[in-house]
Amino acid sequence: MQPDTSISRAGHAATGTRRWLRWLPGLAMLKEYQASWLPRDIAAGLVLTTMLVPVGIAYAEASGVPGVYGLYATIVPLLVYAVFGPSRILVLGPDSALAAPILAVVISIAPGDPARAIAVASMMAVVSGMFCICMGLLRLGFITELLSKPIRYGYMNGIAITVLISQLPKLFAISIDEGGPLRDLLSLGTAIADGKANWYSFAVGAGSLALILFLKRFEKVPGILIAVILATLSVSVFDLDSLGVKVLGKIPQGLPSFVLPWASGADLGKIVVGGCAVALVAFADTSVLSRSFAARFKSRVDPNQEMVGLGAANLAAGFFQGFPISSSSSRTPVAEAAGAKTQLTGVVGALAVATLLMAAPNLMRYLPNSALAAVVIAAAIGLFEFADLRRIYRIQQWEFWLSIVCFAGVAVFGAIPGIGIAIAIAVIEFLWDGWRPHYAVLGRVEDVRGYHDIKRYPHATRIPGLVLFRWDAPLFFANAELFQERVLEAVDESPTPVRRVVVAAEPVTSVDVTSADMLRELIRILGERGIALHFAELKDPVRDKLKRFELMDLIGDERFHPTLGSAVDDHLGKSGT
Repeated sequence: MQPDTSISRAGHAATGTRRWLRWLPGLAMLKEYQASWLPRDIAAGLVLTTMLVPVGIAYAEASGVPGVYGLYATIVPLLVYAVFGPSRILVLGPDSALAAPILAVVISIAPGDPARAIAVASMMAVVSGMFCICMGLLRLGFITELLSKPIRYGYMNGIAITVLISQLPKLFAISIDEGGPLRDLLSLGTAIADGKANWYSFAVGAGSLALILFLKRFEKVPGILIAVILATLSVSVFDLDSLGVKVLGKIPQGLPSFVLPWASGADLGKIVVGGCAVALVAFADTSVLSRSFAARFKSRVDPNQEMVGLGAANLAAGFFQGFPISSSSSRTPVAEAAGAKTQLTGVVGALAVATLLMAAPNLMRYLPNSALAAVVIAAAIGLFEFADLRRIYRIQQWEFWLSIVCFAGVAVFGAIPGIGIAIAIAVIEFLWDGWRPHYAVLGRVEDVRGYHDIKRYPHATRIPGLVLFRWDAPLFFANAELFQERVLEAVDESPTPVRRVVVAAEPVTSVDVTSADMLRELIRILGERGIALHFAELKDPVRDKLKRFELMDLIGDERFHPTLGSAVDDHLGKSGT
């Protein structure tokens, strides 16, 4: 019977489609999109717009380019990330953490020249995009797996307090020089004590915050949108801007166009280094934020695809008159709090910003900054995690304190240094577990099968002439010397003269050059004392490494045993016990 070629072709086509959709998670999401999500995504997108416009303009100015380009760097990346980005909740755009490195490059190459400044910034975005895409394709997104749950809690709690403190000056219509969360809080307190606070602004912001928190209990009510509209109407009707309440003002008009970014005579070295630097910052921030929100929604996000999505968004920003962008730790929780279900929220936000630029540039001119601050503060409050930390404190106090240290790092030094601290703590935590792992000398226990730790079973019987030694970690440079010390201690403490040491090696998942050299030295030391070193249950990949490290000829195949029981039987048979 001839195979049905049409079925075969259909199968290949379906496989090819699935492969493409793997790289286009936004399109894949459409296949399972539910009609009930649409109202929430639209409402959340409109709410998000009230944040996208002011922060886009502000971060553009902070990056050394005209404010309208901040809106361009908002529209295009949101549309691109909706196709390539795996996270259904993440919001991308201009970010405060990137402003300083962008500004440093822009000022050094294009001081006082807006057109040249945006060309330089766009070139940095292209470099940043290519760098992130390469990291994703090389599958380097594993860095997010370094962060344990307590560390993620600490990071998110630190982000929450940082975002909250950053919005407090806007609530009081006070301008301060940013110097980190704690310094900002001290500067704000000093300014309020000096009588610089605008209490009309505070009333609008505090009222908006109270309304948002009150309406939050009603799941289907768009409390943020209602609060923003009422705040805008209050300023307009009562002419509060004349009383010092800061408002958004007129939005610049125009849409981005495709441009090949190029600044003739520019120092390409500075642009490449600057682009890679902002890519690393964006990479760290986006990775942790994406993973944290995925955990909140009990979902999984591929960190490598996250890097591809971030890179594609930056690349598009560079070609459409934008500058480097990242995920936002303030706008993302706004989208979440507003009820966002999918990437369509970002699309709605981008289209709304584009519509405002073209059709109604004055519509939001009376939107008070203090109301925007209230939106962010309400979102930040929702980021705090305390309940599970109480459980962690009860069951594992040292991990609780790791979370507190991570929180303090973000709160004191800011989000990006805080991420570095979190990763450093995670690496130290991992190394500590491997550096000082659990080990045991094993013996027989009456009426219990197998061989067990003699410290837990004091009445266990040790086999004469044999030390059964278990090492519960990989062997690597940090613990190699300790392994040797513990084996020799076990030999010295044996109640009978030792003729053989058997390492119960099932937990040993790897060895490195340092530990291999240590084993070579240990074999020599034990050999001088008439003791043979054997291994039981050693995994084949580890045994392959020992062969590559030229240890197999020294040890000998006969000293490797498939099970601990067979190793003991071999010893008893040869010793005649």
